[in-house]
Amino acid sequence: MSASSPDSRPPSIGRRTLLGAAAVATPAVLGVATPAAAAPSPAASASARKKPRALPGGGDLGPNVIVFDPSTPGIQARLDQVFRQQESAQFGTGRYALLFKPGTYNGLNAQLGFYTSIAGLGLSPDDTTINGDVTVDAGWFNGNATQNFWRSAENLALVPVNGTNRWAVAQAAPFRRMHVRGGLNLSPDGYGWASGGYIADSRIDGQVGPYSQQQWYTRDSAIGSWLNGVWNMVFSGVEGAPAQSFPNPPYTTLGTTPISREKPFLYLQGNDYRVFLPEKRTNARGVTWGNGTPRGTSLPLSQFYVARPGVSAATLNQALAEGLHLLLTPGIYHLDRPIQVNRAGTVVLGLGYATLIPDGGVTAVQVADVDGVRLAGFLVDAGPVNSATLLEIGPRGASRDHSANPTTVQDVFVRIGGAGAGKATTSMVINSRHTIVDHTWVWRADHGEGVGWETNRADYGVVVNGDDVLATGLFVEHFNKYDVQWNGQRGRTIFFQNEKAYDAPNQGAIQNGSIKGYAAYNVGDGVTTHEGWGLGSYCYYNVNPSIVQHHGFAAPVRSGVRFHNLLVVSLGGQGQYECVINDTGSPTSGTSTVPSTVVSYP
Repeated sequence: MSASSPDSRPPSIGRRTLLGAAAVATPAVLGVATPAAAAPSPAASASARKKPRALPGGGDLGPNVIVFDPSTPGIQARLDQVFRQQESAQFGTGRYALLFKPGTYNGLNAQLGFYTSIAGLGLSPDDTTINGDVTVDAGWFNGNATQNFWRSAENLALVPVNGTNRWAVAQAAPFRRMHVRGGLNLSPDGYGWASGGYIADSRIDGQVGPYSQQQWYTRDSAIGSWLNGVWNMVFSGVEGAPAQSFPNPPYTTLGTTPISREKPFLYLQGNDYRVFLPEKRTNARGVTWGNGTPRGTSLPLSQFYVARPGVSAATLNQALAEGLHLLLTPGIYHLDRPIQVNRAGTVVLGLGYATLIPDGGVTAVQVADVDGVRLAGFLVDAGPVNSATLLEIGPRGASRDHSANPTTVQDVFVRIGGAGAGKATTSMVINSRHTIVDHTWVWRADHGEGVGWETNRADYGVVVNGDDVLATGLFVEHFNKYDVQWNGQRGRTIFFQNEKAYDAPNQGAIQNGSIKGYAAYNVGDGVTTHEGWGLGSYCYYNVNPSIVQHHGFAAPVRSGVRFHNLLVVSLGGQGQYECVINDTGSPTSGTSTVPSTVVSYP
């Protein structure tokens, strides 16, 4: 596809390549508790038994939260400085949040690199207007955008200089609560490969042009028009979305989103920071902020423990036990025990891709079976000692009804390997009923440091045991066995993107009893009701291209278990699928990278 004449034809495929010489050392350990060299004295023991002093709420957001107002000198130079540091630092330790106070900013181009979030500090995106651009491109990777991970834009209005803003991203790069007064181009300069992406609660006045984007999910937004589709474009609750037409063009369109509750966000009320908590919507459509103040509640920053890198897990748990919420400022947090979220309504909000690394095989975050917890905006990075799980929503056997006030998991990302050796048997386990998982990328690394079939072993990506769970924007890739195992009743998924593990050494390594390979998305035998829309699985067995995967999807054959608009793709003939779901659907074949599809199942 040439830059001078873009059209809607699917481009030939190119895949992510290993970053051989770009390895980055694993971050230094911060805040890990160390055992005492000797037994404590009686006086010290007595002191330890005293109730800890209450922790303060609120406070400074730290050096990596950079706040601008329209009168700040040298804004462009500071943006450029952060970008130069982060542009190619895929597995680096830098973490930044760029926050803009309400007002109008002129002539800016905020280029975003890795682990960089940009956001406005108003209640509405239109409170903070940039006459300029918020740009993601792929010059650092020779025009290939398939590794433009871990960056975000939120709560801003943009008036692009040339009429169209460029947002060429891959996974874990949400575009939330944005107003683009023009068009939005989702491909890199030159129309190279791209593998995104996610838009929510946003208004794009002009046309959205995916061009080379392989897949995309847009939720509860408004767009002027949509240009084209490659493999899998999914819309729910989007005003202006193209009509349902899968597989040609590959549009899956739902008029509304069954249940949604937007991500919490930081804003300013006068000179005081607060966190806004949007209310739950049912059968949602369009943006939440279009008619004045959004609906919901807010909390003052004084009710948050503002965590800085180096703080211990014990201190984070003390803050939670004292009734504080958590605001994780940008940086890397090592944990020697799980963060325990036991109180209903607790908010754990990360800024600038705050990263949690569990040490010694612990779980990073455990949530009790309570109402209304909100987890948002952070990355969990597996440690070198295998963790049984990395993130647990509800204990095993959780059964309480949370339909009135569900737990939400939003822009919470999981990584196993890449920045160094990491292992986890299961990455994310959802036990609590009615949980909403709204945009996650759960990734067993296929490149970087600490990567190999057994080196960053991770059998399962997401396991759902709770009933009535809804996933909107589910990206899960490269696990050794099932990427998604869904055991709960009445589960629903709107949009799923998957690649099977690249690095399986041979057919035997993925053999699942009598079945060739583990399905990307497996619904348990006991499930009687389940539904999915717009689900895709790709294989790229580059270590052994002769490997055959029987199917991408597996589910019990029951009238209550239904799927709409499924596809499997062999990328360049590196491995093949025999079927799409169970024993249904045509096999992939050859090297043409043409999807095999099933419109309705059963």
